[in-house]
Amino acid sequence: MILAGDLGGTKTLLGLFERGEQRPQHVSSRAYPTQEFTSFTAILDAFARDVGRGFAVDAAAVGVAGPIVDQRASLTNVGWNVSVAEMAGRLETSRIALLNDLQAMAYSVGVLDADEIVVLQRGERRARGNAAVIAAGTGLGQAYLHFVQGRLVPFASEGGHADFAPRTDREYGLARMLRDRYGRAEVEQVISGPGLVNIHRFTHVGQECDATHGLAPADQPAAISEAGLTERCPRCVEALHMFVEAYGAEAGNLGLRGVATAGLFVGGGIAPKILPALQNGRFMEAFRAKPPMDELVSAMPVQVIVNPDAGLLGAAVAALDLAAGH
Repeated sequence: MILAGDLGGTKTLLGLFERGEQRPQHVSSRAYPTQEFTSFTAILDAFARDVGRGFAVDAAAVGVAGPIVDQRASLTNVGWNVSVAEMAGRLETSRIALLNDLQAMAYSVGVLDADEIVVLQRGERRARGNAAVIAAGTGLGQAYLHFVQGRLVPFASEGGHADFAPRTDREYGLARMLRDRYGRAEVEQVISGPGLVNIHRFTHVGQECDATHGLAPADQPAAISEAGLTERCPRCVEALHMFVEAYGAEAGNLGLRGVATAGLFVGGGIAPKILPALQNGRFMEAFRAKPPMDELVSAMPVQVIVNPDAGLLGAAVAALDLAAGH
């Protein structure tokens, strides 16, 4: 038995798995609102109570939304510190891996079923090539998968906090607004739930918006997306278009940086909810607009992960590798 976790800024998933033929076999899982707990160990304790058992597991792997340094993580959007030492105080095993959340999600790409992905660009997959994952949600995560000794090995990244690179006059205006508001314009301030709110703020300068009036900030991204998808608000339509194009452009940047000839995967909570907007051509047009490397990115397979628990599944894959001594 192994323990897997996906610790995010909004929601934390914990699950118990066993080894299966093709991928980890789910035994039990629970979801917890992260902000309602004071620490990760408090969530572990709640999980132990809920499943009615202790933590006698062979191995554990947990993906967290933040950089991992010396087996410790500071969660960017929560304000917690999490460490392997802290987890070892609760778990009856020394086989514990603390992973960046996108690194954990990247472990899932080799075991996803056909109905858990949606193809945006079929491309031409290179069996010995690298891959990459990008995922927008509460924040923006990125990870690389390098082809090493016959298998794809996930590596973490904090690329979501890199500088935002505007491509159009409207995006330059957005970057100036972000710089004035935050001191610098970073990618996550554009491509994330709060990023969509920033774009909405830019497209609605001097204008009220019925779609978001009176809503808490956490509820605004969904309202903006819905108003953009249904074309109920022209400025929300523009905001959604700008979001999708920036997302596609950054996904293409990631594909170039990782030479992702084995595939580029789009994960996170936002993509499945705005899938029609990703499929209408804007995302892939921005993805492919990379001369002189447009032929390279045009051959990369691009797929949206629609399994909402891909991060937890990936952590389970990593934990099973750990249990097997990999």
